[in-house]
Amino acid sequence: MEQELINLQAQAKDQLAAVENGGQLENFRIRFLGRKGQFSTIMKGLGKVSKEDKPRLGQMANSIKKEIEALYDEKQQTLSTSIGASSADEGTIDLTLPGRKPQTGKLHPVTQIMNEVCSIFESLGFSVAEGPDVEHDHYNFEALNIPAHHPARDMHDTFYVSDSILLRTHTSPMQARIMETQQPPLRVIAPGKVYRCDSDITHTPMFHQVEGFLVDRDVSFADLKGVLTIFTQKMFDKELELRFRPSFFPFTEPSAEVDIACVMCGGSGCRVCKRTGWLEILGAGMIDPEVFKMVGYNPEVYSGFAFGLGIERIAMLKYGIDDIRLYYENDLRFLSQF
Repeated sequence: MEQELINLQAQAKDQLAAVENGGQLENFRIRFLGRKGQFSTIMKGLGKVSKEDKPRLGQMANSIKKEIEALYDEKQQTLSTSIGASSADEGTIDLTLPGRKPQTGKLHPVTQIMNEVCSIFESLGFSVAEGPDVEHDHYNFEALNIPAHHPARDMHDTFYVSDSILLRTHTSPMQARIMETQQPPLRVIAPGKVYRCDSDITHTPMFHQVEGFLVDRDVSFADLKGVLTIFTQKMFDKELELRFRPSFFPFTEPSAEVDIACVMCGGSGCRVCKRTGWLEILGAGMIDPEVFKMVGYNPEVYSGFAFGLGIERIAMLKYGIDDIRLYYENDLRFLSQF
């Protein structure tokens, strides 16, 4: 072992003298002075020597290691001073050079579309209202003409917190909440997060929705068509034909699914619209008289319409995105495009 220590001392000194940069110095440290380095390996072998030789060899090993550590520190200081002097001589710090522009964050594409949707409806005279994500069963279902055991509840795949508390499945509860406390005329949109047990390329467990409704005297389906026509034209920056297909929603009667002429092909038919020329964009209809009765409005005096649209759906149509999950994977290569 004594000869091994002498050889290791000589080898370390020779290699340390040949070190010329920080990378080589770090490699030296790992090889000789690291936790699994050669000095540590030899020190572990002290347990196998005789009791008579162990104190002398242990003292010798520690002395040699301290010597190499001192030489290592000296070389480290020398390299640091040399690099600093070289940088100063070469003028690597040029205060006249322009600074590096930091990467700045931007609004998420879903947030951008949400803001744009709200802005369009605000220009049409609608006010914005926000409500709780954790909602009462009464406002989420009962007050919207969806009583217990109604088949329409199966369409919502609800996250229940308790028997009467849930994560709202749409922002429509704000319709009942507002009508309970305010009298017509009303023009309101309610943007926010909603939650449903569903996940695939076109659905996520959490998504964003905007509910809108208008209540006044003599409101007709023609008013609904006019508002939605203006909205789609402003949203997609072009005149798009709308199609209303009969449908069913418990809180509107009559109800309709609203399609727009395909934004990709203009209605001529393509892969995106499955050769139909149409893309579904939202659901709408005239507010059911039963909903008015729930909040104390006289359906013989007042009428109104309501509509609901998914923000991710609008963003997918506007930007030509075919997988809704891309919005929530936090991939900057995708998000930085918006």
